[in-house]
Amino acid sequence: MGTAPEIVQRAKEQLVPLTGLEPATVSSLMKVEDGWHVNVEMIELRRIPDSSDVLATYEVIVDDQGELLSYRRTRRYCRNEAMEES
Repeated sequence: MGTAPEIVQRAKEQLVPLTGLEPATVSSLMKVEDGWHVNVEMIELRRIPDSSDVLATYEVIVDDQGELLSYRRTRRYCRNEAMEES
């Protein structure tokens, strides 16, 4: 079983070649019964200024060893958009 930092690193490493995108940050990490759910913010389009970059949230599901089981884009937004927490 991997540690949380190892799981995050593995999730990002596997997502990059599948999407061709650069990770910006990890916005959430949750341990579940059969693995981990990781939300990774990816840079979809770089713009000048950086505050207008287009980002997307990808939900990544990995097993306990950090092997990718599935991923999907759940949100697309500009970096300068504020989001209210629910």
